[in-house]
Amino acid sequence: MKGMNQLDRKTDRAILVGAVLPGMRREQEEESLDELAMLADTAGAAVAGRLVQERRAADAATFVGKGKVHEITRLAEDTGATVVLFDEDLSPVQLKNLEKQTGKRVLDRSMLIFDIFARRARSREAKTQVELAQLEYMLPRLMRQWTHLERQEGAVGTRGPGETQLETDRRAVRKKIDWLKKELEQIGLQRDVRRKGRKEFKKAALVGYTNAGKSLLMNALSDSDLFVEDRLFATLDASIRAFRLTDRERALLIDTVGFIRKLPHHLVASFRSTLEETVEADLLLHVVDASRPRAGERIGVVGDVLKDLHIDEKPVVLVFNKIDLLDDRRIVPELMQSFPGAVFVSALKGIGIESLRQTVSGRLSETEVEGEARIPVERSRDIAALHSLAKVTAKTYEGDVVVIRYRAEPRNASKIRALLSGDADKNGTTI
Repeated sequence: MKGMNQLDRKTDRAILVGAVLPGMRREQEEESLDELAMLADTAGAAVAGRLVQERRAADAATFVGKGKVHEITRLAEDTGATVVLFDEDLSPVQLKNLEKQTGKRVLDRSMLIFDIFARRARSREAKTQVELAQLEYMLPRLMRQWTHLERQEGAVGTRGPGETQLETDRRAVRKKIDWLKKELEQIGLQRDVRRKGRKEFKKAALVGYTNAGKSLLMNALSDSDLFVEDRLFATLDASIRAFRLTDRERALLIDTVGFIRKLPHHLVASFRSTLEETVEADLLLHVVDASRPRAGERIGVVGDVLKDLHIDEKPVVLVFNKIDLLDDRRIVPELMQSFPGAVFVSALKGIGIESLRQTVSGRLSETEVEGEARIPVERSRDIAALHSLAKVTAKTYEGDVVVIRYRAEPRNASKIRALLSGDADKNGTTI
C-alpha cells in the first residue's frame, strides 16, 4: 500500500484542479489550491498549471464538466504534465473516468496526503497508522474495481473468477486492517506505560495548522533540535521535551502532527492514539502563522479537529508565530484586538519567547488547585501519597501533626480528598 501513488520529483509535473461549489467563495478555493500546490511540492511534483471551475454541483461522472476535462487534457499535453491533482476527494467512478479521458494519473486530495504521510512516517507507530488509513480509504474503491465482472454475472467464465478475486481481495484487505488495528492497540498500551511515568509533570501541547512553525517553537522553548523543514507535515510522531517555566519549575512540551483543511477522516482516526498525548495536556498552545492571510479560517479548522478529539474545552493560549515575516506590522495590533490574551512571537528570531514562557507558566498555575492538609506524623503513607499527587509548597509541624500546603492538578484533587478524608474521623487527618 505504501507509496502506491508516490510522485517523483525528477519526472512528475502536476495540473491542479479545483471547483467553486455553492456556499464557497472563489478566493477560498484559490487559497485551497495554493495549499494543494504546497502538498504537491512536498510529495515531489512540480506544479505545471491550475484550473478552477465554478459549478452548481459536482459532476457524478468526472467531478468537473466535459469541457473542463478537455481543457485539463490540453493543458497537460501543452505543459508535459504527468499527473492531475484534484482538490476534493473523488469517487472510484470519477477517478476511473478522468484517467481514461485525460490519459494521465489522477489523484485526489486524500490520496496526495496519504502519499506524503507514507513518505514522512519514520516510527513503527506512524507507519502503522498511515498504512491503516490508506487501507480503510482504499477498501470501498477496491470493492468497485471488479464491478465489470459482477455486471456479467451468469456469463460463462466470468461469474466464478470475478467473485473469487473480489472476495479474496476483500478478505486480504480486511485481514490486514484487523492486524494493523491490533498492532496499534499494542503500541497504545506501551505508550500508556510511558505516559504514566510523566503524570507528575505539567504538560503543554502545541497544536496548530501544519507549517505554522510548531517544531521550531518547540526547539526555541526547550533548547532541543527537532527536525524542521519549510514543508507541510514535517512532523508526524509525537515529540515530548522538558522545558523551563521558571528558574525552579519545569514542564513537558508536546508536539504532534499539524492539521490541515480537508484532512482525511481515516488519518484523523488512525492518528488518534498519537493525538492522545494532546488529550493528556493541561494547556494547549495553538500556534498560528501570523504571516498568512485569513488566519481566522485556519484557527477554525484547528478548532474543528480539537472538537472531534473532544478537547476543545481545554484552556488555550493562541500563539501567533512568524511575526518577523509580516510586511505590515499594523496587523499585530489588529490581531491583539481580535484575539485578547494572544502572544506574538518569532520562533526563528527568538522574539517573544520569554513572554510566552511566562504566559505558559501563569496559565499552567491557574489549572492547579491549592489546598492544605493536616496529617498526623505517624501517617507516613498518607504523607508520601500526598507528595506523589501534588506539589508541596510548604510544610510545618505542630506537635505530632504535619501541616502541608500543596498545589495539585484538578484530576488529582479528588484523589487527595479521597485519600485523606477516609481516615479523618479516626486519626485526625484533615484537609
